[in-house]
Formats: sequence, structure tokens, C-alpha cells
Amino acid sequence: MTTRVTRYGAHALAAAFVAASACGGSGHAAADGFPADTLWMSAAVPVEHVEGARLFDEHCGACHGRAASGTDRGPPLVHAFYAPGHHADAAFHLAVARGVRAHHWRFGDMAPIPGLPGSDVERIVGYVRWLQREAGIR
Repeated sequence: MTTRVTRYGAHALAAAFVAASACGGSGHAAADGFPADTLWMSAAVPVEHVEGARLFDEHCGACHGRAASGTDRGPPLVHAFYAPGHHADAAFHLAVARGVRAHHWRFGDMAPIPGLPGSDVERIVGYVRWLQREAGIR
């Protein structure tokens, strides 16, 4: 079941603020081509993606936002730029291992994330791919 959320509730707003604060940002902001006031998300994360969601929140969410929707510090990963046909799963693994030079967005370079095992990155990628499918990105 997919739910369209047009405004964050008090808890979600607090979570977004905390996540953005960790990156020095001020909160959720629109990224190029992604509306800030609309977020597609499932009512419940399927059991096979719960660990990926937890790992994403811990290692990626501060910059890439709640449900990979982006912040003023990092782009949304639930975007056509990151569809499997444009950025394969291996691109996510390389981003974690080596970092990324800015090429689609205005956020600047992404630093590597040292110490994150490939198996954890695979769980994160699975979660992001699920979010993308929920948003109609194939």
C-alpha cells in the first residue's frame, strides 16, 4: 500500500531536522526536479528491507534524507537519476567505497563511508531500490 504524504507530521519533521542537523543542514529542501512537499512512501517497510532501512538511516539518511528523499546536503536517491538503468547497484557500492565527485547535483562531492561492509551496502541498495519501485521508478 502506498501513501502520499504532502506535509510532514511533527515526528517526521523532528526526524528530518535531526538528520539534516547531522550534516549541518537546516532541513528537507527540494532537490533539482524533486518536489519538497511530496514524498511517496510505503505504509510499512517489508521485512526483507527493514535492516537496509535501519542501515540507511544510520549511514545515509543525514544527507540523503528520510526515505531517501534528499535534503539540502544531499540528493534524493528516489529519483530517475538513480534508477537501475542509469546507476547500477555497483555505483552505490563504489560511492560508499570511494566517494563521488558531484556530477548531477549542486551538493558538492560525497566523501567515502569507511568501514561499511559490502553486505551492509547491499542491504541499503535493496532498500533504496524498493523505495524507487514504490515511487514508480524502474
